[in-house]
Amino acid sequence: MTVTAIILLLLKASIILSVFAIGLKATFADATFLLRRPEQLGRSFLSMNVLMPLVALAIGAPFDLHPAVKIALVVIAVSPTPPLFPKQALKAGGTEVYAIGLLVAAAVVSVGVIPLSMEMIHRITGISLAMRPGSVAVLVLSTILAPLVAGIVVRGLWSAVADRAAGPVAVLSSGLLIASALPIVIGLARTVFSFVTDGTILGLGVFALAGLFIGHVLGGPEPAERPVLALATASRHPAVAMAIAHTNFPDQRLAGAAVFLYVVLAAILCGLYLSWVRRTPAPRSTNVKAWKP
Repeated sequence: MTVTAIILLLLKASIILSVFAIGLKATFADATFLLRRPEQLGRSFLSMNVLMPLVALAIGAPFDLHPAVKIALVVIAVSPTPPLFPKQALKAGGTEVYAIGLLVAAAVVSVGVIPLSMEMIHRITGISLAMRPGSVAVLVLSTILAPLVAGIVVRGLWSAVADRAAGPVAVLSSGLLIASALPIVIGLARTVFSFVTDGTILGLGVFALAGLFIGHVLGGPEPAERPVLALATASRHPAVAMAIAHTNFPDQRLAGAAVFLYVVLAAILCGLYLSWVRRTPAPRSTNVKAWKP
């Protein structure tokens, strides 16, 4: 087994364990929360799957970006939320049921939305983009839905075991993430720094800020739910984004580096957003459940 294969295996294991830990603290009612609220689901869909792809196309016009960066913006815009998203949302004071429900809903709709979105982008820009629903489904099922359902099942059968195991599983997930991320960071460092001298940082930053703003505005009247949609709109699943980029542009290695750079930049901006939310007094929803990572 090559070093690259080991790194990818560790990364996938980290993602699966992270979502499994979330499932250990959740229920099926949490997972289907948003699917039972069509108005809220509609706002979330508009924010993540309609407006953000349009923002990606709009940013590509005024900024003199490398083609790989434009590719990265598009694939990020159509990707579902990342596995670590619920923890970020709850740190912002968001409701657990909405955070988990949005993670599930975004994963489910992405199977149909990603191929459809890429077809629309192809018609608008002329850039050939394609990803079969089956390929998207395998990624979403293996990294989000299956481990989440497994965790929920364990909680339903052995709640005490789930409560005790959630913390250690989350810690193990973080350790594997660090072990897999360090070689990637070192390997891509030179490539990422090559983007710093042009307008890439500004373009990616504007995209992330637009996601936070759009999600916050469309989050609805409940203050505790605005940061949930804001973080979900700005943060996307890097593995799905890289898979789409590699499928369509296998020779464009810079696209993966641009996706990685966006993940880092978005994490910083989301952290600043979290600080702002915490300093802004807002009543918490009565639906909030305690989160114990």
